[in-house]
Amino acid sequence: MHRRSTLHLCALSILLSACSGTVGHSGKAHTIDSSEVGYRVLGIAQDAGMPHIGCDKENCTRAREHGEAARVAAVAVQGRSGWWLLDATPDLPAQIHDMGSMPRGIFLTHAHIGHYTGLMYLGREGLGAHGMPVWCSARMEAFLRNNEPWSQLVELGQIELHVFRTDQPVALEEGLQLTAIEVPHRDEFSDTHAFHVEHADGGSLLFLPDIDRWSKWNLSLIDFLRPGAHLLLDATFYSAGELPNRDPAEIPHPLVQNTMDLLQPTLDAWPNLEDSSPSKPLATVLGPPRIRFIHLNHSNPLWDHAGPEARDLRRRGYHLAQRGAFHSF
Repeated sequence: MHRRSTLHLCALSILLSACSGTVGHSGKAHTIDSSEVGYRVLGIAQDAGMPHIGCDKENCTRAREHGEAARVAAVAVQGRSGWWLLDATPDLPAQIHDMGSMPRGIFLTHAHIGHYTGLMYLGREGLGAHGMPVWCSARMEAFLRNNEPWSQLVELGQIELHVFRTDQPVALEEGLQLTAIEVPHRDEFSDTHAFHVEHADGGSLLFLPDIDRWSKWNLSLIDFLRPGAHLLLDATFYSAGELPNRDPAEIPHPLVQNTMDLLQPTLDAWPNLEDSSPSKPLATVLGPPRIRFIHLNHSNPLWDHAGPEARDLRRRGYHLAQRGAFHSF
């Protein structure tokens, strides 16, 4: 795995205009406890961010007026020996600054702009990285190796490509592993994967920011509702008709309403888990699954945290992912 040198730390501080510490959503420094294993949310917006280019609708106007730009969806998996980045977004410099150090490796879900184009900051014009491990599928590896400007990162040794195999775990460190799971999505340039991170103590994370339809998947989302599970799920659109000038067939995603309806019976049937005594069964010790929505399009009404859609989301036991929030396994 990647070990940064003093030179790279200096280059990083120049690139990010930061000397030390970690900056969270409030802009204030915070400290990451490396003894805790879990994940930190680094962004929650769909690929083009929010406010969105060319948009003067209420969500984007409000965000511009209040300086509330949202970063593109990405997650840091925190282990005891360092951290790993899930997706390299266009906001990569700020997101690495939020973590205060370079990741031990980067895992890419697919080749849409919000999920890999942050790699450009590792090149000559940016960090000038050396041997940053980048894990991806075989098709994604071929895309990066054979298309400019990404091929230059490979040729100059700035990134070191590693191919993961679908459904085959990759050991991050002792007691912490990641498995890539293929999901159906618009696969123009590469296939698409979700990431299932599992900790030896029983906790887990499913990072699934993009999928076309749950019904097209050869797996059942309900099967991931396990004790101690955290699910970060595709919330691109809350309901149909958010983009009246776009053909929904071009940008298929499951609606947040439909996802909640799919999972609700299982969540409602979950046992009462208030007593987390170690003597209780595993389901009680680890707690119920936590479902948070991520990858919101700028049109999504959930951006209004006080709106009826957000209130209904919370009432039903679901939550929005929050940038800067850390959740332990």
